[in-house]
Amino acid sequence: MDRALEMQVFCTVVEKGSFTAAVDALEMSKAAVSRYVNALEARLGARLLQRTTRRISLTEEGRLFYQQAREILGLMEVAEGAVASGAQEPTGVLRINAPVSFGVEHLAPLWADFLRRYPKVELDLNLNDRVVDLVEEGYDMAVRIARLESSSLIGRRLASTRMRLCAAPSYLAEHAPLATPGDLARHKVIAYSNLATRNEWSFTGPQGDVTVETRSVVRCNNGDTCRSIALAGGGILLQPSFMLHQDIHRGDLVELLPGYRAVELGIYAVYPSRKHLASKVRAMVNYLVERFAEVDWGD
Repeated sequence: MDRALEMQVFCTVVEKGSFTAAVDALEMSKAAVSRYVNALEARLGARLLQRTTRRISLTEEGRLFYQQAREILGLMEVAEGAVASGAQEPTGVLRINAPVSFGVEHLAPLWADFLRRYPKVELDLNLNDRVVDLVEEGYDMAVRIARLESSSLIGRRLASTRMRLCAAPSYLAEHAPLATPGDLARHKVIAYSNLATRNEWSFTGPQGDVTVETRSVVRCNNGDTCRSIALAGGGILLQPSFMLHQDIHRGDLVELLPGYRAVELGIYAVYPSRKHLASKVRAMVNYLVERFAEVDWGD
């Protein structure tokens, strides 16, 4: 049985949320969709989906396989597209959405070089920390920082970044030290309001996973503002390494609880569909993959 087709069917079932919805998307019979998924599970020797009469959900093995299968399918599409559209020069307006802090610090320095390589492309850039609907709002692609586990979007991983728990030396001099994540309940926390887990911060430590309900004295939807408050001694924050690594290196911020690791997030270039991918989008995705191939944020 075609392994690529097995992966395509499995990913479609996950993305559509049911076998019935996948049937319409794939234009296959329900029996054929089930046969491909069952064959995949049998070949791997692992259950990938938990099935009930009303819904499906990914097992841990299924989640890991889905992430890798998505990237493989994306690479196959890029390879095929490079041959099919190799002679097509990237041209036209390319609308991109990206998070504010990452866009300013790590993407803005790249745009001039990209435009030199592809002089017929114009960039229309929009920075905000809201998760936009690419199709509804007319974007060609976006850069997302997330755990991109189940999505209708196509994603190419550019890099990864770990959330790091930090505070300024001035704050630590005036407050009790932290021994475990549970101690965060007694500290001032600067919360990034777009964090998916809200006030619940999770870590993996010597005894396994632990989740703490924090008490925020500041909530803000902008990571740079959270960082500035922390640098001034306003409290403890949990922000990604791409934003904090230089502060930590200089000693302006101190990383706390090094024996406990916070969540790691992927940084992705995402776009709505693999079909007939525009050369300008393909050029940008490949360019970003190239430029972020060897980033080092101290993780």
